[in-house]
Amino acid sequence: MRYRRFGKTNLPLSVFSLGTMRCLSSESVAIETVQRAIALGINHLETAAGYGNSEHYLGEALRSGLSVPRAQLYLTSKIPPTADADAMERTIDQSLERLGVDYLDALAIHGLNTEEHLAWVNAPDGCMKAVRKTMNDGRVKHIGFSTHGFLELILQAIATDQFEFVNLHYTLFFQRNNAALDLAQQKDMGIFIISPADKGGLLYTPSPTLEALCHPVSPLAVNYRFLLSDPRITTLSVGAANPTELELPLALANQDGALSVAELAALQRLQVQQETALGSDRCSQCYACLPCPEGIHIPEVLRLRNLATAYDMTQYGEYRYRMFENAGHWFPGNKGNRCTDCGDCLPRCPESLNIPVLLRDAHEKLNGVTRRRLWE
Repeated sequence: MRYRRFGKTNLPLSVFSLGTMRCLSSESVAIETVQRAIALGINHLETAAGYGNSEHYLGEALRSGLSVPRAQLYLTSKIPPTADADAMERTIDQSLERLGVDYLDALAIHGLNTEEHLAWVNAPDGCMKAVRKTMNDGRVKHIGFSTHGFLELILQAIATDQFEFVNLHYTLFFQRNNAALDLAQQKDMGIFIISPADKGGLLYTPSPTLEALCHPVSPLAVNYRFLLSDPRITTLSVGAANPTELELPLALANQDGALSVAELAALQRLQVQQETALGSDRCSQCYACLPCPEGIHIPEVLRLRNLATAYDMTQYGEYRYRMFENAGHWFPGNKGNRCTDCGDCLPRCPESLNIPVLLRDAHEKLNGVTRRRLWE
């Protein structure tokens, strides 16, 4: 296992972190998963107040007898933003109680996704008032934020200089947040990548097309290596549901150097395939088409269409597409079938895409049965 400095927190985190959102099936499985992760060299355990029984299970794991002392483990929990400082302090104390610890190494404002959330963070008597109080008395050591928001909002949050780290989405198949990584690095912030395997493309179960394009490297390994080779990034989340799901990603835990010839060749094949398969219908993700009068997240709909068309990543596309209109600010935007052909986006597209036609095509390819989010 490699370890990297988590920005200005100076915490030496393992390049893979155990995210415990999926350790929800039972207390015993959660304990086994945490114990195995630590045995494999992971020293950063991440949970959230909103992840069902996750904090309780993690607390039981910590009390079960681990191979390393508490001082050599780094715990992060996440709590949603609020305008109420007293409510934030109570929630922090409840997290500490469930975990059975005296302090959190790191606290993340969970889901800083909207302008309203950012206003709460910036308000003198908002949630950060409570965070500062708990940092002063040692209940919280370091503060950051997690986000599923748009790039512009992430940049604004980083620019407040209130945070020491950021948890965000950035993968081989979603590089929109590259500018946020640059700014976070300039601010000496730790960078934690959210769900690179699952939300990054369902890469545990890749399509045959994607496998062939990446061969002899697996798509999962290509994505992990793309991220691990980036010196701006501190750690990647592994959301294992059981101990066996740790084996495959952690086989790469010592491989954080420059990309190999085979890996670079795979990236080149992926680029050529996308350009060839999509031709003049390829959306380059410039976001100039937004805002849409019907609230459609046009770039994300077309990104999912890009992946399904070029790499047969239809299963992933359906998984993400059906979250539209079902996940609130965690995955905002309406589906492509809401398009009214108003034409508002057309003159703003530098590639002159026929966006209404592509939106309907994406809806036809990717619309599926709506499902509940994992922890609901």
